Amino acid sequence: MINKARLFNGSCFALITTAFSFSIRAGILAQLGTEFNLTAEQLGFINSMWFLGFPLAMIIGGLVYHTVGPKKIMMIAFVSHALGIILTIYSGGYTGLLISTFLIGLGNGCTEAACNPMIADTYSGAEMSKMLNRFHMWFPGGIVVGSLISKFMTDANTGWQAQIWLIMVPTLIYAYLFWGQAFPKPKTEGVTSLGENLKAMATPLYIFMFCCMALTAISEFGPQQWTGLIMSKSGASPMLILALVTGLMAVIRYFAGPIVAKFGQQGVLLGSAVLATIGVYLFSTQTGTMAYVSAVFFAMGVALFWPNMIGFIAEKVPLSGALGMSILGGVGMFSTSIFQPIIGQWIDDARAEKTALGLTGDEMELAAGQATLSTMAIFPAVLIVAFAILYFWTRNYKAETSATAAAH
Repeated sequence: MINKARLFNGSCFALITTAFSFSIRAGILAQLGTEFNLTAEQLGFINSMWFLGFPLAMIIGGLVYHTVGPKKIMMIAFVSHALGIILTIYSGGYTGLLISTFLIGLGNGCTEAACNPMIADTYSGAEMSKMLNRFHMWFPGGIVVGSLISKFMTDANTGWQAQIWLIMVPTLIYAYLFWGQAFPKPKTEGVTSLGENLKAMATPLYIFMFCCMALTAISEFGPQQWTGLIMSKSGASPMLILALVTGLMAVIRYFAGPIVAKFGQQGVLLGSAVLATIGVYLFSTQTGTMAYVSAVFFAMGVALFWPNMIGFIAEKVPLSGALGMSILGGVGMFSTSIFQPIIGQWIDDARAEKTALGLTGDEMELAAGQATLSTMAIFPAVLIVAFAILYFWTRNYKAETSATAAAH
């Protein structure tokens, strides 16, 4: 007997673990840099390990999902999370932080590899789209809680090690909820065939979405992961900005069902790209109270990117199966991993450039941060064009895909 509620709740707590590891690490980034004397580029490489372990686990998990099952994948997630948390606390420096952050990334990737297809197999139709959005709600929702806790503990001069220990709480909860549970079987005939998966993934539509995912992920995670460092001199609280962005994202994802029903996944993705571009541009030009207004636009833009990219593939390219969803998510995280040290280098270069112009202190840090965000605005701007193409390309695609799936 499958306990849908317990499986879904376990998935949500696993995603909260991912969210805590994201937000708390963002909150302690400056502390790590100070304690271990790390440059922004080195912090970028540490960040990249989180995003590198993620796609590797997702891709491998997608390949073996129908062989080993989601239960075993989540067992690996628990071990990776637990080891990564403990090793982060006792890292001792740069190399230790690289290894421990990579392990946490592996746990996060296993969570996505197991839970996305499991939820898609548990629910169907509009219910599947709604539950995927509600599942992904807990990534920004967890970031809200994690960022507020991080701000409170940082302001109270609590050591960063204590903040990392907090990530263990949702880790233990999801392990308990999944323990001894039965998991659903694939609902689409042929989806367990690797040959069918690869054939479906070789289609122009899947390849197009594969490329778009690289840009949607960095549009969302690039500004968020560097919020603390970039916005620290803007006159607004970086962690409150992060909490505002992710809080709005959680609310939007919870109520995403009617939005997707009205505009369709393609319309939602196009509108999201426009709003995300406006949000990042405003981040690069506004300070003080207006930084919070920028955060609202940014949140409305990126909130529905990830779940609707995954949902689009599950609905329009169903024969790609768990592997298709995992590969798509994997390329998003791999793209973000690649860009983390690049963004760090952009910050270092911008600091040098602004210093050469005679700026110092907070004024220099603000100018460098805004220059970096201005460069990041290119990512969602390109997506406006890409999703406009997708919108007109796929208006009649649903019936064709359904017929193809039926033929298989």
